[in-house]
Amino acid sequence: MDFTEAFRKVAEPTKSGWKTSTETVSNTLDALAPPFAPFAARWDEEAGRRNKMRTPENLKKLLAAQREHNSARSTARQAAAQRRIARKESKNPFGAGRSAARTADKAARAHRAAAKDDLKEAKANYPRTLKNLAVRVHTAHSIPAAVASYALSTEQDWTVWPASVSASLVAVNVAALWLGRRKVVAQVSDDLSFEERQLVERLDPSYWVQHADERGLSGTVSTVPSITSAGIECDVRLDGKWTVKALRDAADRVRALLGARTELPMLIAPGARGGWAVIRLRTRSAAPDGVIVWQPGDAFGVDMITGDEVFVPLGQRVLVAGMSGSGKSTASRPMLFDASEGETNVLVIIDLKKVEGRLWDHRARVAYTPEQVVELVQELVDEMTERLDVLPKGQATLVPTVERPRITVVVDEGAEVMSSCTKVEIVTGYTEKGAEITEKLNALEGLDSIARMGRAACIDLWWMTQSPTYGDGVPRQIAKQLGYRIGLSVESPTEARVVFGESAQDKGWKADELPMPGVAMVRDGKRSPNPIKVRYMDDDAVIALPSTAIWQRGGVEAEVPAPRPALRLVKDGGDFLLAPPAAPAAEAPASTPATNREKVAAAIGAGAKTGADVALITGINKGTVSREVKALVESGEVVKAEDGTLSVATQAGEVSA
Repeated sequence: MDFTEAFRKVAEPTKSGWKTSTETVSNTLDALAPPFAPFAARWDEEAGRRNKMRTPENLKKLLAAQREHNSARSTARQAAAQRRIARKESKNPFGAGRSAARTADKAARAHRAAAKDDLKEAKANYPRTLKNLAVRVHTAHSIPAAVASYALSTEQDWTVWPASVSASLVAVNVAALWLGRRKVVAQVSDDLSFEERQLVERLDPSYWVQHADERGLSGTVSTVPSITSAGIECDVRLDGKWTVKALRDAADRVRALLGARTELPMLIAPGARGGWAVIRLRTRSAAPDGVIVWQPGDAFGVDMITGDEVFVPLGQRVLVAGMSGSGKSTASRPMLFDASEGETNVLVIIDLKKVEGRLWDHRARVAYTPEQVVELVQELVDEMTERLDVLPKGQATLVPTVERPRITVVVDEGAEVMSSCTKVEIVTGYTEKGAEITEKLNALEGLDSIARMGRAACIDLWWMTQSPTYGDGVPRQIAKQLGYRIGLSVESPTEARVVFGESAQDKGWKADELPMPGVAMVRDGKRSPNPIKVRYMDDDAVIALPSTAIWQRGGVEAEVPAPRPALRLVKDGGDFLLAPPAAPAAEAPASTPATNREKVAAAIGAGAKTGADVALITGINKGTVSREVKALVESGEVVKAEDGTLSVATQAGEVSA
């Protein structure tokens, strides 16, 4: 607290005059006491050290050393006098008398020096009391100050500033000791939990200063802690060589001094000005209690420290990591909704586990098998290449439109893709006789290209994994491109460092210490490592979402609503028509097929006999042609002869009217 403010509170002006009460004075003195506590503590420590050394044995040694020193000084004076007499009696410097006197004088001086050193050591072993030393020091400057004041004074002008300065120093010393030794009782609010009451009492300066030295924290002074929506916050003054980093390195000692639980989140950060740090103990959460149910338009989650809504914007390359049971699927669902909502947003999911993708197949295109993954990735790469070719000169990023919407590619479990989609046998062509030509392709190569270049084409990659380690759940080359990081609880500090960086632990990004499930950290280059309580969106909520357009290369597949049936009221006396059925839609004029399947069917109807002919006519890659032909054959729309030739079922007479 500022001293000016503290003294102002001692005498506060009111309408009835100057208010001076015992309570006001006591509170002000309590506020002034903490800054002087370290001085008083050091004083008492030094006084105690001196008192412990003042033993009878050391006193005897001091008295003996004083006697020996006095004797040596007397002997040295006599030897010096005898040497002067011998010098007067003989002019020969090499005479026996002068040589003997000279030798005796040297020996006496050496004995005096040794006795002086012994006396100095004895005084150090039996020091003066600190009070006695302080009195001697103050006397040493008070007497000359008084003399100087008298000498400078005149009858007209009484100048006494040297004496007043000396007296002021004595008063300051006494007052500082008195304030520093004042026992301040921590005032604890009644609405705190038992744990918070204990932490507040130990963070109070009256406790901290008395016990800091025991924990190796001497030189740090706490202030009166405050209660926030996130828990307890306390400023700490750093004296001497203490820095914020040094205090952060000593976090275990701080935790021991406070008696805080090992799992209690504690953050040590720089204070509002140099030489100060702030300790935040997250005993509370600013997020609502219990499950936060998601509603359309809601944010990703709620900051547990500030209570602010946290949004994950589209257009980011995202890494989402979290062990099984940490709530990774729950955390990602609000994001998947945003990525599939609107005419200019489409969602693509790669889900080899075939769980989450099924919930979203009415709003996203989903690949469930390695073959589908490779074909889908190839389509995305072709789409990306086409978009980059038409990107206007001078424009860094494509603007999403209905024709070319933003595509968000979600890899639901990266580890499965890395293990299953590196050598997938795919049809890449046909022989002259129509036989398929296969090749082993790697989906990771295409995903790597999308991660590196897809952002300019509005194709964003989101990589999700339970094993966020390089070579296991996250390819190193892809990880470099995923700048937006979301980490739920992970198994080890190593995985936390992979998600948030090598210095994650030092900077507080400890995803391995997050509670489960549904608590995450988001690193976007702007946020501090505050935990976030994510929104909860159950399976039924996902299934109940309205269907949206499904992306296909060359267009989107939109679901057409079924025609409205006639509404009738049936009674015993007859059948009454209340509303006629919906009028049949007018037959649309012939137009270019919108989807890949329509394009393939149209090419076969136009006379294409093999998959190679279809690929040549439509321009669709051969793997997609093979997939669509297979689907058309299974649905009975196309017939495949034994020699591999293709024909429309109605032309072959396979379907009757």
